[in-house]
Amino acid sequence: MFHRVAVTLATAGAATLLGLATAAQPAQAAPGAPQPVFYTGADLTGAQTVVDTDDTSCHNLGEAALSAVNWSDVDVYAYYNADCQSGLPGQSGDTYFVLGSLHSARFAAPVLSYRVVRNG
Repeated sequence: MFHRVAVTLATAGAATLLGLATAAQPAQAAPGAPQPVFYTGADLTGAQTVVDTDDTSCHNLGEAALSAVNWSDVDVYAYYNADCQSGLPGQSGDTYFVLGSLHSARFAAPVLSYRVVRNG
C-alpha cells in the first residue's frame, strides 16, 4: 500500500512540476534557437511572424504588429512605416523602435517593417 501511494504521489508531483515548468516558458513560435517574433495583437497575442536572425535586410510585415518578443542575441529595429522608413506612422522623421535582445514590447503604434541588427 505504501509503495502504491508513494508512486502515485510522485507521479502527481512530477506532473504538477511539468505543468508549472511548461506554463512558465515564453511562447516560442519555432523549435530550436530562440528567435524574435512579432505578434498582430497586443501582449504577444494573435498571428505570429518569426524573424530570421541571419537576414539583416529590411522586411515588410504581412500584417501590422502590435507586440513582439526577442529572446535572441540580436537587436531588431522596428519601423512604423513600410520599407524600414523611420518616422511616426505616415510621417518622415527619425523615430523607430529598438527591440533589444532578451526583451518584449507592446508598440505605441502598429509596426509595419523591421531589420535585424547584429551586436558587435
